[in-house]
Amino acid sequence: MSFQIFIIRALMGLGMAVVLTRMFRQNSDPIYIVGLATILVGLAYAMEYLRKRKKR
Repeated sequence: MSFQIFIIRALMGLGMAVVLTRMFRQNSDPIYIVGLATILVGLAYAMEYLRKRKKR
């Protein structure tokens, strides 16, 4: 189940990264898109960690 969540987050992060880079930097390299997607997925896991930590 956690692998499926990772795949969903990765796809959503990639989609959002494409939208954001196309809005703010029309001519950007694919490496910027992949980097931003990685940051977005990392932030999703960080927010999940913080949310679970507060429940204890």
